[in-house]
Amino acid sequence: MIQVFIVDDHKMVIEGLELLFREHDHISVIGSATGGEEALEMIPKTSAQVVLLDINMPGLNGMETCKQLLVKNPELKIIALSMHKESSLIKMMLSRGAKGYVLKNAGQEELIQAVETVHQGKMYLDKAVNDIVVKSIASGGGQKKTSPFPSISRREKEVLKLILEEYTTQEIAEKLFISFGTVETHRRNMMSKLGAKNTAGLVRIALEYQLDQ
Repeated sequence: MIQVFIVDDHKMVIEGLELLFREHDHISVIGSATGGEEALEMIPKTSAQVVLLDINMPGLNGMETCKQLLVKNPELKIIALSMHKESSLIKMMLSRGAKGYVLKNAGQEELIQAVETVHQGKMYLDKAVNDIVVKSIASGGGQKKTSPFPSISRREKEVLKLILEEYTTQEIAEKLFISFGTVETHRRNMMSKLGAKNTAGLVRIALEYQLDQ
C-alpha cells in the first residue's frame, strides 16, 4: 500500500484527489494539509511515503516546504503539483529534492503513474513537463529573456538576490543593515511591479527573467 499525504491550499483539490485515489486499492490517502506550516507539523507524525505538494501556497510556499520536509525525512518522495509550466520553476523544485512534477491539468492515469513511479524511487515528470524541460535544454534555457516588467531598484535587487538564496526576512535585514519592515516593503514593491501574488510567484518570475543579474 502506497501511503499518500496531500498538501494544497484548495480543499476542493484535496477532496478531488482523495476521491480519485479511492478507486485504487494500492494507494491510501492518510492525511492532508492546506498550508506548508501545517504540513511540516503533520507529516512527520504520519507514515506518509509520497507527498503531493502544491507549489503556490500562501505563507510557506511549496519550494521551502519541500526543502524542510526532506531535511526532516530524506526518504519522503515529493511530487510537485502546479499549474506553472516555466522551466526555471520546474528545475528549482527538482533541485529542492522533489522526485516528480505534475501539472494540475494532467490526466488521472498520469497522476497515478507519478505516485507509483516515485514510490519506487524513480523520477517522474508528466509528458507536458518533460517536453518543457527538454525544449529548455535544447534552446539553451539559461539565456536571459527580455523582461516585460518595470525595472527594479538596486536595493530591491539586493533583497531579491537574498530571497533567492533562501534568507529569511530577518536575516536579510541584518545582512543589509536595514529594518525588518523595510525588507517587507521592498518585497511588496517588487511583487507589485512584477504582478506576483506571493513570494513563490516573485521567485518564479525572477528566475524566468533572471532579474537578480
